[in-house]
Amino acid sequence: MAPDIHEAAGAADVVAYLEAQEEKGLLRFITCGSVDDGKSTLIGRLLFESKTIFEDQLAALGAASKKYGTTGQELDLALLVDGLAAEREQGITIDVAYRFFATERRKFIVADTPGHEQYTRNMATGASTADLAVVLIDARKGVLPQTRRHSFIVSMLGVRRIALAVNKMDLVGFSEARFREIVADYRAVAQALGIEEVEAIPLSARDGDNLLIPSDRTPWYDGPTLLHHLETVPLRRVVDDGPFRMPVQWVNRPDDGFRGFTGQIASGTVRPGDPVVAVPSGRTSRIARIVTMDGDLAEAGPGRSITLTLADEIDVSRGDVLAAVDAEPGTARAIEARVLWLGDRPMSPGDGYLFKTAARTVGCRPGAPRHRIDIERFAERPAATLALNEIGTLALSLDAPVAFEPYARDPALGGGILIDRVTDETVGLVIGLRALDGPPVAEDAPDLRARLTALRDEASALIAELDRRLAILDGAAG
Repeated sequence: MAPDIHEAAGAADVVAYLEAQEEKGLLRFITCGSVDDGKSTLIGRLLFESKTIFEDQLAALGAASKKYGTTGQELDLALLVDGLAAEREQGITIDVAYRFFATERRKFIVADTPGHEQYTRNMATGASTADLAVVLIDARKGVLPQTRRHSFIVSMLGVRRIALAVNKMDLVGFSEARFREIVADYRAVAQALGIEEVEAIPLSARDGDNLLIPSDRTPWYDGPTLLHHLETVPLRRVVDDGPFRMPVQWVNRPDDGFRGFTGQIASGTVRPGDPVVAVPSGRTSRIARIVTMDGDLAEAGPGRSITLTLADEIDVSRGDVLAAVDAEPGTARAIEARVLWLGDRPMSPGDGYLFKTAARTVGCRPGAPRHRIDIERFAERPAATLALNEIGTLALSLDAPVAFEPYARDPALGGGILIDRVTDETVGLVIGLRALDGPPVAEDAPDLRARLTALRDEASALIAELDRRLAILDGAAG
């Protein structure tokens, strides 16, 4: 029986819809700022107004609003992203909540991140993959220390576009003067951090003012709504003409007739026949095949997950980097980097940790911080260690060499994490690797302490001997 014409038309509509979705660009962004600035409410309003909430979700939201809501008889849209029981009971965001939504112009993945200082580590996780940050500020409170800390972290992670959402404007009477004052304060922060673009928007996330459509309560504002800005801000472009880099995540050996190296291309383009070098060993070969589940490829570019086979049997292991022969990344066993400390216990200079970058994990020992960052003034201050949520610059001594690149060029090779050897917890976010000419202080810290202690004891003994001899001379003279 021939298919019904309506069924055929319906299938064609579905195919056309899916093709249209594939052609849309994708923007990843986060909301960040201080506690109770309205981040979850803003995302909930975006989801609600963009009609990406299903009926069962809406029913569940209604029930949750009656139990946990803070908006009276109205739907508490913050509960769309605050899904943990502890979050709803306390009325705060604890974990990072990722949500997808789409408009006619673009697709979005948004991360709702915590505002509490205690959960800064979760905020840093959400920021690590963002193209843009929506920094919320409560119009009553202005720029707070946590606003500055989050802005520092997103700038540290390479985010250079900020949508400054001055929220709760309804609680300050939609005052233009208050809005301008906050924007001026934040632009000073952005300038100090090297943030290139700041688009300031007055909002009431609860009521929807300037969220999707312009508000008649801000006649003095003629800029874009938040959604229009998100739809039109330029997307981060993947640079195809950069040198080829692929961290090896897995040595694919299904049988004795096949040996491939699987990973995701971080930058550049690769083709069969291209010469490559395995870093850090320095051994070279040529690409034989580019293998995927859908068959071999003639070339592959950034973001593509592939398996490469080589023309020669060279030693390549998980964690190595396959790179273009004429532009291989740097390698080092002693590096300096900026670290955001995420551990509940302060960092212990000279103690052993694990350092993970791309797919490579090696043992390391950190030295004492060269300095820490004063979040109030973004100034460098002396420090003997780093406590929870503190940021500083320090040296790492590694048990084995690692490949690295400038973070702005290649985040996969330009940063990493520190892991506690005992608890297996992530205790540090490491950004901006730089090779050191010689071993950092951490490598010699125990020996250096012993030598200094010995010198002090020798000096004490020498002073005692001098005092004894002076006493003899004084007695002889008397």
